[in-house]
Parts: sequence; structure tokens; C-alpha cells
Amino acid sequence: MCCKEFSQLVPLSANLSQDSYQKVRDGIRALADNPRPAGCLKLTGREGWRIRIGVYRVIYAIDDSAKKVIILDIGHRKDIYR
Repeated sequence: MCCKEFSQLVPLSANLSQDSYQKVRDGIRALADNPRPAGCLKLTGREGWRIRIGVYRVIYAIDDSAKKVIILDIGHRKDIYR
């Protein structure tokens, strides 16, 4: 699978501790090897999948034909589903 660095992590880095930022970044990078890791959920009522990284959620779509993972949203669990 393909996974690129993206600018959405830059604003997040200002609000996260260094440890949390690294966990989110590493979780996203791991999606390149396994886009459906243990604990991921297919969303209902919204396109995509979800992984949990501490109190943060990463919403993403999988394009199996192109072998891509597309990050749709990243945020705190209290804000991500609004």
C-alpha cells in the first residue's frame, strides 16, 4: 500500500505532546503495511475505516485496486465524529 506524509499532521503537532504525535504518525505509517489492522472498524453512516491511537482517531479509506490508503480525518475522539 502507498502512504504519503500529509500536512494534516502539522496542525496536530502543535496540540499534541511529542509522544502522542509520534504514536499517531507511527500508526498512520503502519497502515501502509496493513490497512486493516486488528481493532480497526468499518464506519457506519460515513465512508471509511477507523483506527484508535490513544484518545485520537484516524479516519481513512482504502483503495484496494490502486493499493492506497487515503487519510480522511485525524482528531481527538470527542471531535472526530462531529
